[in-house]
Amino acid sequence: MKLKYTSVLFLGTVSMLYSQNTNDTISKESKIEEVSITGSRNKKRTVTNTPVPVDVIDIKQVSQSTGQIEVNQLLQFSAPSFNSNKQSGSDGADATDPATLRGLGPDQTLLLLNGKRYHQSSLINVFGTKGRGNTGSDMNTIPIGAIKRIEVLRDGASAQYGSDAIAGVINVILNDHSQGFEGNAFYGMNLFKSPGNKDVVSDHKIDGTTFDFSGNLGTKIGNKGGFGNFTIEFVNKDRTIRNANPEKYSSPRERFGDAKSQNIYFFGNVELPLSDGLKFYSRQGFSYRKTNAYAWTRSPDADGNIPEVYPNGFNPIEDTSITDFTFDNGLKFKVASWDLDFYNAFGSNRFTYQIDNTINATLGIKSPTSFNAGGHSLLQNTTGFNASKQFKVLEGLNVALGSEFRYEEFEIIKGEEASYAMYDVNGNIVTSDTPEGLLVTNPLSGDVRPGGSQGFPGYSQEFNKNRNNFAAYVDTELDITKDWMISVAGRFENYSDFGSTLNGKFATRYAITPQFAFRGSVSTGFRAPSLAQKYYSLQFTNFQGGNLVTIQLAANDSNLAQTVGIPQLKQETSLNGSAGFTFNTGKFTATVDGYYIKVKDRIVLTGNFTQDDDAIGQILADNHIDQAQFFTNAIDTRTKGVDIILSYTENIGSGKLSATLAGNYNDMEITKINTSEKLKGKEDVYLSARERAFILASAPKTKVNLNLNYKIDKFNANLQLVRFDKVKLIGYNGADDYQLYGAKITTDLSFGYEFSKSFNLTIGSKNLFNRYPTLQTAAVDGNTESGGIFDPVQMGFAGRQAFARLNFKF
Repeated sequence: MKLKYTSVLFLGTVSMLYSQNTNDTISKESKIEEVSITGSRNKKRTVTNTPVPVDVIDIKQVSQSTGQIEVNQLLQFSAPSFNSNKQSGSDGADATDPATLRGLGPDQTLLLLNGKRYHQSSLINVFGTKGRGNTGSDMNTIPIGAIKRIEVLRDGASAQYGSDAIAGVINVILNDHSQGFEGNAFYGMNLFKSPGNKDVVSDHKIDGTTFDFSGNLGTKIGNKGGFGNFTIEFVNKDRTIRNANPEKYSSPRERFGDAKSQNIYFFGNVELPLSDGLKFYSRQGFSYRKTNAYAWTRSPDADGNIPEVYPNGFNPIEDTSITDFTFDNGLKFKVASWDLDFYNAFGSNRFTYQIDNTINATLGIKSPTSFNAGGHSLLQNTTGFNASKQFKVLEGLNVALGSEFRYEEFEIIKGEEASYAMYDVNGNIVTSDTPEGLLVTNPLSGDVRPGGSQGFPGYSQEFNKNRNNFAAYVDTELDITKDWMISVAGRFENYSDFGSTLNGKFATRYAITPQFAFRGSVSTGFRAPSLAQKYYSLQFTNFQGGNLVTIQLAANDSNLAQTVGIPQLKQETSLNGSAGFTFNTGKFTATVDGYYIKVKDRIVLTGNFTQDDDAIGQILADNHIDQAQFFTNAIDTRTKGVDIILSYTENIGSGKLSATLAGNYNDMEITKINTSEKLKGKEDVYLSARERAFILASAPKTKVNLNLNYKIDKFNANLQLVRFDKVKLIGYNGADDYQLYGAKITTDLSFGYEFSKSFNLTIGSKNLFNRYPTLQTAAVDGNTESGGIFDPVQMGFAGRQAFARLNFKF
């Protein structure tokens, strides 16, 4: 009897689902009859016989048994090599949660939607966050209710998919069922209890209340197999506050915690046969997210405060609005036995800032307390085709080839004048020639007051930049024997702003027995500098030691960058290697994959160079700039690691137990700092010990997931333990000033019951034992990056959450 099989990653682990007939004990909802595998364009390839590691996450199963309602956090607690941190006090990053795969940059993982390149966020991480100087895709713009499964390719794939795939590829597959309505209602709340000896306080015993409703409708179109699948989802999440106890600590943050947010989504997936062999498809997506986050506190006597307006000081609020749009369309048909796919994929992301409860201190009591600070947007349009064909060569040859043309456009949206300007006592804008006696000063401290909106300075310049690129690829797979296959791929890309690149990949798999196989790959990769990294600029004033300081975050193509010798950005390049094995006996499966990733010329944001610098200080002085920082290809890194995934299933009594264990070991080192000729010997300014620690802490050295699921009749229970390794961060005062966050284990527990085939309820707790990151008494000096009593690290900082989830369909 022939077995059907597929591989499903459930809560971060792979478990084999077998079926012999339609009367098996596995529900239809938990099967994936056909799996489109990322990393292979061979339609006959499955997860079990691919030469590179691919995880397939059944979103319905995972989301039903957990308290996660966002893609980033769902993957964070499901896939060991994936890491995404909630941020606080990190400006726009509070709304997006920067994410990494295998500890590399947020922009070194490629995101696909149904196999087509998904656009990036327009946000570049700059202030106080992981992935500083990096862009990346915002996976939280895709609603969980619209997703059928997520495929995670844990291998370099630039030769197959192009830029950004150095760390791997995440392919989000949309729902495609053609009949019926499925709904989901989720309610969760954080139950505050202070860790330690009342070191942490909150406004309420219950906060972070979260409501999520999604509805998914599938309908047939015509009588030839066409369908439409549409999802609406609404999420409302209140803030959590986790302050340092003011009776014990003088923390610079009075309002530390998760931001408040509202999300509205609409996603559609349509396929329509037009004639025999010709199919039209369309994927539409719209999301709107409004986030309300607190910035750092301004005390009553702060230079940035006007006591007549805020006698007790104030906490600026950053209201960010993210509008995201996706529109992909294409035709699939056959020509001379070739399967062809012509498509156009369009995406845009617009990110704007409204700063409330703030003030421009140089305007005094006449200042507004709310400012439009501007923002940024990104547009991407990709037109291309893919073609594939099977040939009868040996045991089978699959050839795929294709081409793409991509257009990208990045825009900075200027804020209102008072959001960025500094004014003198007469209400005129301050320039470098303004006499010091005309500067507005604080009568209490005598220091010069800062201009612009406190908490987040508005954008003072507006511009629009664009580029295009052309790509062509070939991707082949040959089954030499029934047990041995090889794969060879190559890709050429040419960018209008920096030139051409050529990359290749070789992979192989050999089955020693039907149960045991070796696999491995070697490839080169690249990541093109983003438009934001090339053209983003921001000038703002700060005050250090009571002195007015003009800081310029200089665009890479600016005259200033060229004058000080910062080279034009070029692509990052990589060398990837992996080797491992798969083992499967039916009840027990194991995959073990080691990897090596060498990245050259990674783009980062440098530290601040000042007028005291003996190499470029005079250049800054001549341009009336006190300090400057730059985007540049500054570092080389080397990452080594191992992914291990074990799963076991056993019938116990009348029920079934599934046990899975998944772990990741990841070791990154910075092997070289590449300074410009003028700045040789200044590696500690190019990349300080503090910034190096942030890069290395993008992922804990080890992360382990253990999941136990027991199902009996209509009842199921799910237990998940996740261990995050220790993380070390460096403070503001040098390498000897550090915060050490110890290893922590979080526990999630849920219970579910199926009242009928169309109605089930799950109740549970996330972080059941209320684990927090290690408390840092350095918070009294404002020495943590967040200004709170701990930094945002992998496990989160909101504590225990109780939740209930209702699923229904008809």
